[in-house]
Amino acid sequence: MEFRRKDLLGIAELAPEEIRHILATAASLKDISARPIKKVPTLRGKTVVTVFYEPSTRTRVSFEIAAKRLSADTLNLTVAASSAVKGETLMDTAHTLEAMRPDLLVIRHPASGAPHYLARRLKCGVINAGDGLHEHPTQALLDLLTVQEAKGTLSGLKVAIIGDIAHSRVARSDIQAFIKMGSQVTVAGPATMLPPFLSSLGAKVTCSLEEAVTGADVIMMLRLQLERMGQMYLSTLREYSRYFGLAPRHLKLAQPDVIIMHPGPLNRGVEISPEVADGAHSVILEQVTNGVAVRMALLYLLIGGEKA
Repeated sequence: MEFRRKDLLGIAELAPEEIRHILATAASLKDISARPIKKVPTLRGKTVVTVFYEPSTRTRVSFEIAAKRLSADTLNLTVAASSAVKGETLMDTAHTLEAMRPDLLVIRHPASGAPHYLARRLKCGVINAGDGLHEHPTQALLDLLTVQEAKGTLSGLKVAIIGDIAHSRVARSDIQAFIKMGSQVTVAGPATMLPPFLSSLGAKVTCSLEEAVTGADVIMMLRLQLERMGQMYLSTLREYSRYFGLAPRHLKLAQPDVIIMHPGPLNRGVEISPEVADGAHSVILEQVTNGVAVRMALLYLLIGGEKA
């Protein structure tokens, strides 16, 4: 199929066939990262700008690596060293960057909807690298690719997403993505971290980790986002870990070939034990590897390849 989108803003806007096309493209590009010379000329002459208003390691670095492996020129704007600290608005920053004629803007912003706001006003393409509590579509896509590689399918799987659902844009994107591709999703966490709209997305909701992981093919653990919450959401980290931390004993409730995922960064000993994070069922590092492949695919589809 031909990928006709200018922007990648969320999972909600993508049809299942578009998701399958992105995953197939990512799989075809993945071997580039395993070559002795990890570079192809596909996006030579194109410019990709990344603007991150929030801290990031995996997402930001993987976008930069993805662009460079496709031979695009990259500019990484550090907001702390930009005019944003002088009071420049997001729109003024974006217009300033667009005046330099980039082909694509990758943005992470604490305000939900910021990438959508820019996409409506800029000529260049925009990729949402995480907006507030809203979505993180590229994380969901790399999660789908990781599960597809491990299980051979995305249809008919039981997926458990555990933890701080209320503050997780990853959870929102993953719930929509897995359900669109035919999986059953159960979310679990403290009642204070389970927003009321989850059922409307098609997910089953429980306050029991044990119930969520029973029979699960995939377990996705989420980080406690302490920077986004106040004290009212939980009493102590020890209590949270006791009831919602994934330990080896919980794996006995899941399918024998269950895979364990985490978008990172990990709070070891809080939401996940080191034995599980580093164990045989973990595909956490595979997620990181697939993050580069998925972001290469999106750059190719949005500003190269079929649009060349």
